[in-house]
This record gives sequence, structure tokens and C-alpha cells, in this order.
Amino acid sequence: MEALIRQFLVELGEDAGREGLVKTPARVAKAMSFLTSGYKANIDEVLNGALFTVDYNEMVIVRDIDYYSLCEHHLLPFFGRCHVAYIPNGRVLGLSKIPRLVNVFARRLQIQERMTNQVAQTIQAAVNPAGVAVVCEGTHLCMSMRGVEKQNSTAVTSAMLGSFQSCARTRMEFLELIRRPDAVHASSAAVRLSCIDE
Repeated sequence: MEALIRQFLVELGEDAGREGLVKTPARVAKAMSFLTSGYKANIDEVLNGALFTVDYNEMVIVRDIDYYSLCEHHLLPFFGRCHVAYIPNGRVLGLSKIPRLVNVFARRLQIQERMTNQVAQTIQAAVNPAGVAVVCEGTHLCMSMRGVEKQNSTAVTSAMLGSFQSCARTRMEFLELIRRPDAVHASSAAVRLSCIDE
């Protein structure tokens, strides 16, 4: 990788041997290895058996998960926050595992839409909950620094599975909670019971 980066610097018109750039290929190689470490991650090892049998069937939300990723089209960063929710069906996932899962998929060459789906589908497969919801907000430097050059644009993507997809009230409760976490809401159980009649 270092040889490729050195050649890349030359192609840009730089002197790869000058003082400020001599160690750049090694630094970039190290940084890229870290930023794409999600390719080497094993989901089972990340979850590490942190699935617990619990008599709990209310909505679980981990919100404001910071993430940093690289756009696969330009290799420029995009970053933002991810909000994840699921409704347990007899088992819960250790809370710290949810941000770890987000990191696994963010640390790959990505598009935000796919990353959002990957997080949702992985939780669905691991926990088999009644539903999963993921919303990602992202600022994309490929839109800010180049192209349309819109510095204040934000992309929002969502993935709704199970009861979050089939029941509008459950979905709206989640969306309201990630906007106003201090708001008072009807319980998830009551919301889900009302959805049975729809």
C-alpha cells in the first residue's frame, strides 16, 4: 500500500521524497487499515455471546451513535449519527454491542444506504426481535468539498423491519423518541397492542 500511495503522490505532481511527505505513505497506509478494519471484523466475535434471555418486550433504543466512514465512490469521509432500536422477543443484546456493530459496517468503503440496512439486518439475524429500526444521518464530504459543494446538506436513511415496518404507530414512536428523548409517550406494549387491530 505504501508504494501505491507514494506513486499516487507523484501522480498528483508532488515530490514524494520531500521532508513533509517522506513518511506520508506509511501514515496513510496505517490510517486506511484502521478506517477499513470492518472488513476483518467477525460479527460473532463482536457480539461475543452478549445475548441474554430477559422477560422484556419494550422498545430498546441506542441513539446518537457517532460514526465515521469512507464513501466508496470518492474515498472521501462521511460521518454523522446512527439511531438504533429493536423490540426484544425474549432476548436482548448487550447495549455496547450496538455501537460496535455500527463501527463494523462504518469502517468499510460504504454508501450510507447499505450501511443502514446492514446494521438492521445483522441485529434482526442475531436477536430475532419483533422489529428493528435504524436511522442514520450523515454529512458527506463528497457533496461538501466537491461536486455540488453544499456544505449544510445532510443525508438521512432508514431501515425498518418487522413491527417497525408493519405498524405506523410503533415507527412514529421510535422517530419521535430519537427527536425528543425526554418526551412522554405511551408504552411500546400499548402501541403494539393497538397495531394488532390495524
